[in-house]
Amino acid sequence: MSPRWRAATRGSPLALWQTRRVASLLGGDVEEVVVQTTGDRRADAPIHEMGGQGVFVREVQAAVLEGRADFAVHSAKDLQPRVTPGLALACVPERGDPRDALVGTRLDDLPPGARVATGSVRRRAQLAWLRPDLTFSGLRGNIGTRLEKAGQFDAIVMAAAALDRLGRLSEAADILDPSVLLPQVGQGALAVECRQDDAAATEALAALDHGASRAELDAERAFLDTLGGGCDLPVGALARWEGGAMTMDVLVAGLDGRTVLRRRQEMPAGGDPAAFGVAAAQRLLEGGAATVLAGGDDVLAGGDDVQLPT
Repeated sequence: MSPRWRAATRGSPLALWQTRRVASLLGGDVEEVVVQTTGDRRADAPIHEMGGQGVFVREVQAAVLEGRADFAVHSAKDLQPRVTPGLALACVPERGDPRDALVGTRLDDLPPGARVATGSVRRRAQLAWLRPDLTFSGLRGNIGTRLEKAGQFDAIVMAAAALDRLGRLSEAADILDPSVLLPQVGQGALAVECRQDDAAATEALAALDHGASRAELDAERAFLDTLGGGCDLPVGALARWEGGAMTMDVLVAGLDGRTVLRRRQEMPAGGDPAAFGVAAAQRLLEGGAATVLAGGDDVLAGGDDVQLPT
């Protein structure tokens, strides 16, 4: 008998873990439709040079839109901030750890001029603001590949949730508090999309939606959409929903780490998370973020190893 559902997914171990997690919540009757994305094919190119957010999801989304799959499971941080026409963000299961982690050396123990590897301009900019002496290198590949390369650097930066989901959290030397390194929008969360007109999939997936996680993701995505950016910009946000009220830390940084604008916003009980995210972005833009985002500093685009200026 054919499986009830078909799930489009990338073929990496992490993507398959995430898809199988959603499949287990649905009861397990799910066929995996493995899709290779632009980000997978161009494993050596920095993500921001390929167009940022979307390089790991477009082909997966196409499988759903074309009817080859009923739904797709994504790392929420890989999604564009606006829902793709024809698709619906059907559910957000309970969020994992949103924090970043260092593998190799604790932040406080990194020697002067230490070489840190990450493909994220957000991580580079924040770490450069904390430690202007650091040297940065690019880092791409799936989780296993990146961990295999860890010995080539003083430290590499990873998402704590990714390590945890693959049973490798013990390899983290340091879990960085969001007050030190603010995460990417949606980090630690899963996002499940289906066709907008697929009533059966919409109903089945809606049962998996975790209210607090959905509210947090809605606020963070609205914040990013208002800024007009993706993972090609040094932007971070982390919302926390408790008892119907929300706090959200938001950040915009210059590419060289010399300028970091960071604010904590509070939403009163009963507010709308998406509207709150829009308002948080607008306040940050009015406070100088627009100037920072328009700065045009391309120091990180010049090569694989970059010594950020003091």
